[in-house]
Amino acid sequence: MSLADVKKNAQERMTKSIETLRANLAKVRTGRAHAGILDSVMVEYYGSPVPLSQVANLTLIDARTIGVAPFEKKMASTIEKAIRDSDLGLNPSSQGDMIRVPTPPLTEERRKEMVKLTKSEGEDAKIAVRNIRRDANEAVKKMVKDKTASEDDERRSNDDIQKLTDKFVAEIDKLLADKEKDIMTV
Repeated sequence: MSLADVKKNAQERMTKSIETLRANLAKVRTGRAHAGILDSVMVEYYGSPVPLSQVANLTLIDARTIGVAPFEKKMASTIEKAIRDSDLGLNPSSQGDMIRVPTPPLTEERRKEMVKLTKSEGEDAKIAVRNIRRDANEAVKKMVKDKTASEDDERRSNDDIQKLTDKFVAEIDKLLADKEKDIMTV
């Protein structure tokens, strides 16, 4: 493994951390409805739990309402129960074949809780990025010890890895700021 491989591996892993953060932030509820908040809902389907999106079609009816159209009519009550039992605080109602899921407006207190949750997710992502930096620096140190790289290479690589880390931490901060602004917008 060369120094370039270590840097490339670190960058790929940091990119995956950012993608994971984006996915986690998408699940955090803002004042508007979006089908992504139902991604974590699991529905009992013939004895095994499956994601809601595999047993129903999710659409946005308006800015505050999600429409859930089950593929099988008999699944409507099961889907409704699964949404109600999830910890999302949503109260679905059936209207014929369609289940309407209104997203209630967030209170100021709930918005602050959501901001705390996003900051926690961001901190987890930063920790992951820093752990990747540590692993990369240790790999470089091992290469110096094994005499496959010089100490000058180690210093240069550590600087490059630190710059990469700073870039990804700044991106995490930007994602968090955008999400916080989105949550606090009434």
